[in-house]
Amino acid sequence: MTANKIRKLTFDEIFERQPDLEELKKRPRLPIQVLVEDIRSMHNVGSIFRTSDGARIQHLYLAGFTAQPPRIEIDKTALGATDSVPWSYHKNAAETLKKLKEQNTQIVVVEHTTKSVNYAEADYRFPVCLVLGNEVEGVSEEAVQLADLAVEIPMLGIKQSLNVSVAYGIVLYHVLDKYLKNNKFNLDNNRTDR
Repeated sequence: MTANKIRKLTFDEIFERQPDLEELKKRPRLPIQVLVEDIRSMHNVGSIFRTSDGARIQHLYLAGFTAQPPRIEIDKTALGATDSVPWSYHKNAAETLKKLKEQNTQIVVVEHTTKSVNYAEADYRFPVCLVLGNEVEGVSEEAVQLADLAVEIPMLGIKQSLNVSVAYGIVLYHVLDKYLKNNKFNLDNNRTDR
């Protein structure tokens, strides 16, 4: 008898594990919302959509001059996630954050501030809204002032930050892990319609 070997899944095997769009709409979403403010690159917006789909977030708020679908540049990296992630556009990020705070949502800015803590050591409370800012300027001061918590990713080299979509993936999946470890949530991804 030969030892069990790791085998790469085929595209069809991977596809079979995922829900289709209609089935996904019936599944519960995680109590994680995200607001992106003044994101300049449409490729970053597309990447944020795709990562949001992977974590089945509750809602993605596009704010300020952040581009919104449909745009070829967004679709190029989103790969269909603009259809699977609930999203809306809001001109004013601060007004949207104020409404979320009224709903007892914890506002967490991913930003360097005088009170930022390591993202891995932060105390997240659900429902939560992660706030990401412009690639150069970061999160606006107005949004920072509305935050309940500020988190940052340790940077050990000469650069002070990561690409916004990369930073988002790191923080989002850490927050997702925190939620899943402390709450019962069915992660069964087996499709039932095939």
